[in-house]
Amino acid sequence: MTTRDRSAPSDPVTLPLDVQLMRSGSSVLVWLLVLGLLLVGGHWLVHSPWFALRQVHVEGEVEHSTTDSIRRHALPRLEGNYLTLDLVEARAAFESIPWVRRAEVRRVWPHDLIVRLEEHQPVAYWEREVAGEPLLVNSFGEVFEVNLGDVEDETLPTLRGPRDTSAQVLAMWKRLVPVFAAMRSRVDRLELSDRGSWRAHLDRGAVIELGRGDADEIVDRTRRFVASVGQVSRRFENRAIEYADLRHVEGYALKLAGMGTTAHPVPARKH
Repeated sequence: MTTRDRSAPSDPVTLPLDVQLMRSGSSVLVWLLVLGLLLVGGHWLVHSPWFALRQVHVEGEVEHSTTDSIRRHALPRLEGNYLTLDLVEARAAFESIPWVRRAEVRRVWPHDLIVRLEEHQPVAYWEREVAGEPLLVNSFGEVFEVNLGDVEDETLPTLRGPRDTSAQVLAMWKRLVPVFAAMRSRVDRLELSDRGSWRAHLDRGAVIELGRGDADEIVDRTRRFVASVGQVSRRFENRAIEYADLRHVEGYALKLAGMGTTAHPVPARKH
């Protein structure tokens, strides 16, 4: 008579296929239920009123953007709460405020936004290609549009040129200002034609045809004119300059008040 060793492992019991499928299905359902609860809870938490934006702190040197203008232009465009707010869209909302050139937006836990605004600094008017009030040019040479009644500086020059040349015209104006200052004149208006020719209008009414060329050529030509025109004017009782044409190769045409236009040589360029 033989006896079975009870310490030996018993043979595994194989469950029927339908039972296995039922158990697997139950596990899947449980995990789906847990996942669904997590998603619902996460959605509720993300959109909870507890994360609603409560304060917007504005930083930067802001002179023209008032609290009312910020609320009127930007706040209605902010969608979502602290967690769901799109910072790119928020930045665009604040940059839509008149006078604002650039905005930086960041979150401050748990309810606030900090917005740093950079305003346009107007340095000149920009004359439109079609009729209408001029635009403004900021210190970066960018054109922007605001209510001109908000501009406090009444001495801004007027610039004009083809589309997308505002930075180029502003750069040329900046270079010409100290040149004409040597003859105690201010450039009130500077124009760049479609063909690339420059024309300056001075504060005392003189119109100066500067001609074509790169910036260095224009500035050098103007310096030579300024250096010699004073001597010519003194020969004619210091008559005011009405018009000068610097587009001649070896000189310039000059019209003084009460006189016709005459040609004058200019000193040779010093190397």
